Amino acid sequence: MSSPSASLTVWAGSWLAGRSAPDDVLDALRAWAPRQTVAAGDPVTGGHTGLPWASDDEVDAVAGAGIMVLLKLIREAVGGAGAQVRLVLPIPGDVRGMPVGTEFAAAATEAGEGILIGTPGSTGTGLVPVWTDDDALQWRVYSTPIPLGLVPDMPLGEAEFTMREAVRDAADALAQLQTTRLGSGGVGPRELVEAELAGHTRHKYPDSMPLRARRILDTADQVAAILTVAEREPASAPTSATAVAAQEALLRPLWNAIRDARLAAVHAR
Repeated sequence: MSSPSASLTVWAGSWLAGRSAPDDVLDALRAWAPRQTVAAGDPVTGGHTGLPWASDDEVDAVAGAGIMVLLKLIREAVGGAGAQVRLVLPIPGDVRGMPVGTEFAAAATEAGEGILIGTPGSTGTGLVPVWTDDDALQWRVYSTPIPLGLVPDMPLGEAEFTMREAVRDAADALAQLQTTRLGSGGVGPRELVEAELAGHTRHKYPDSMPLRARRILDTADQVAAILTVAEREPASAPTSATAVAAQEALLRPLWNAIRDARLAAVHAR
């Protein structure tokens, strides 16, 4: 699994559908960090929920409610008709499906991930995971509008085809970048990619998740690992603004394809 938000989205969906137990959701989250807490992302949400407010100026990895609170918040937020649990993967310049101008949108864009829970057109709940230490994760809770007209996900068939093509394109990009930069101390690209992928194998999918969606997520992780190696290895950064722009033009479309494919797979039912 690519992120804590993706794990919580798929496991919460399975739990709400009666296909997984609450402990399954919590176990999936603990694979990310042994210590997790829940806190309000702003004072207004803190007043509504009774949660302690986590200030970015004074992050405390211990402060906050226990992780069980997440299940209660999710259950309450999906109480209305048409309510959804939606993964969001915003980046600067692409905040599709986000309640723009909100505290949640700012926090999720900074984190690169988050979850929107509720009925489109109403006020719902936003969750953003924030790393407070190497092994401590705090879920920030926001009261936030749920946008109308949520951006539809890519069809699974298209997402699977896109990821198959992306594996080849990412490998080509890695080869191209490696010919223009210094060697990486004798470590081959295959070993570097496998090392990047190792962390994803700790994270399991619900049994109820469609097999095609699992394949898409696995392939997306593989492409992401290749791109990460392409950006970071060999350990010599682009030496000019032109080189930086060329690398961005080469890799950005592939990162965008990964985001779209992951959203389609996570929301598959």
